[in-house]
Amino acid sequence: MYTIDIKSEMLPKLDAGKKLADALRKAKTQHKVIKILHGYGSTGEGGSIKSLTHQSLRNKVKKQEIQAFIPGEAIVRPLGFDEIISTYKHLISNDIDFKKDNYGITYVIL
Repeated sequence: MYTIDIKSEMLPKLDAGKKLADALRKAKTQHKVIKILHGYGSTGEGGSIKSLTHQSLRNKVKKQEIQAFIPGEAIVRPLGFDEIISTYKHLISNDIDFKKDNYGITYVIL
């Protein structure tokens, strides 16, 4: 599994979005799953980069540029991703963060 870390660099929202788009484009030809480390935000209410990441991924699903995405917290909470998790669980279940209720990551199925 390939990991994209957009959290550690503490980039402004726009730069983080560009980094995410570039990384997804490059990784798509080589990987089936990408784990995005976006963080949860310092306020404890979900950060702007997490929101940007999820909105971008929703658009990519609609445009059929990716198969699906699974927020880390959706693995252990009923958030409407059950069918997607069931379909792609075999691709992410070996990850160290799987089932850790991690609000700061998102899995992308390419």
